Amino acid sequence: MEKFEYKATTLPDLIQIKPQVFEDERGYFLESYNQAFLERLGVKKQFVQDNESCSKKNVLRGLHFQYKEPQGKLVRVIKGMLFDVAVDLRQNSPTFGKWEGFILSDENKMQLYIPEGFAHGFLVLSEEVIFHYKCTSFYRPEYEGGILWNDPTLAIQWPIEDIGLLILSEKDKKQQSFATYQK
Repeated sequence: MEKFEYKATTLPDLIQIKPQVFEDERGYFLESYNQAFLERLGVKKQFVQDNESCSKKNVLRGLHFQYKEPQGKLVRVIKGMLFDVAVDLRQNSPTFGKWEGFILSDENKMQLYIPEGFAHGFLVLSEEVIFHYKCTSFYRPEYEGGILWNDPTLAIQWPIEDIGLLILSEKDKKQQSFATYQK
């Protein structure tokens, strides 16, 4: 019996994954990563780094990517709920410049595999989020890039209740536009 379900998304190679969850009166158990399962889906990358972040409600992180040594990411929420966004930045892709968003939470236990060549960001919807992601390349700050979260060309439909409450890093407030990125 397969321990995971998966669903293709509108963006090629971006995969939504639902682990099988075993629950009883004690709590739950799930397998969060299985290399053989991902390989059957065509993900033949080795993960080399795990990261975890904790963010407060209304924090928006992103849209981040590495322009050299790009990172594929397997992402999930351990605690809380967020809106997760992936943007296809692969120049030869038929979905270049398109985005897709997903609700990830500790309740739905959904995961996303975001391949190399995508920008990634998220908006925290709960009081706090603990977010975990596995990466296929090491973080290299000298190759870090970003696109403005509210770029009009991308027109991401963030579920923002009050834009005045958003919490952004100084770096994310000053990211480049998608038009500048394309040049």
